[in-house]
Amino acid sequence: MANVICMKWGTKYGPEFVNRLRSMVRRHLQRPHRFVCFTDDSTGLDPDIECMPLPPMNLPPGKERGWRKLSTFCRPLADLSGPTLFLDIDIVVVGPLDDFFEQPGKFCIIHDWVRPWRITGNSSVYLFEAGAHPEVLDHFLKNIDQVKNEVRNEQEYLSREMHRQGILSYWPKEWCVSFKYGCIPTFLRAPRIPAGARVVVFHGRPNPDEAVVGKGRGLRHHVLPTGWIGEHWR
Repeated sequence: MANVICMKWGTKYGPEFVNRLRSMVRRHLQRPHRFVCFTDDSTGLDPDIECMPLPPMNLPPGKERGWRKLSTFCRPLADLSGPTLFLDIDIVVVGPLDDFFEQPGKFCIIHDWVRPWRITGNSSVYLFEAGAHPEVLDHFLKNIDQVKNEVRNEQEYLSREMHRQGILSYWPKEWCVSFKYGCIPTFLRAPRIPAGARVVVFHGRPNPDEAVVGKGRGLRHHVLPTGWIGEHWR
């Protein structure tokens, strides 16, 4: 049994983001799987989503920067076992997902688009064996201040630790694309889906609900209305 997990905490994203992610996974993943959302509020989530409490993680005050994602490496991770694919709830799935579970490697993550010479990955999509790497979380919790002085965010720390263990690997470049850097062409043309893309990642602004209608107030970059987001993000 494959596991697909996501996390929702706080009020930044509503339940519709999780519901749409569930719908996209259902359409694009053929193998039997569990879909689990770890959350502090299950209100409004569809009935076929397995809702579980957020894994315990006592974080000190300060910028979150995704640190809570590291709690997916607790042992045990609820009652999950086997290959586990983590997906951010603000992505758009545009192609088949089964190959993600066939990719060789003990830990796979997106390679950074902007600075590919670094080892740092983007943690919007990563695969691991549930319960396999508790030391990653344990080291962080015992050395929070030190880690935060060494790295900027959770994905930089996670990439560093997996690299130190010799198990860091990356998805094929074309599978996971950045909306900002891979989909928006020059000369004010409408964004498009690059060939071979399976997942479109929205990091920073715009979010999918903003990009589908075009640029909203406060966005740094002009984005023309992107109709294909509405076709997939449902």
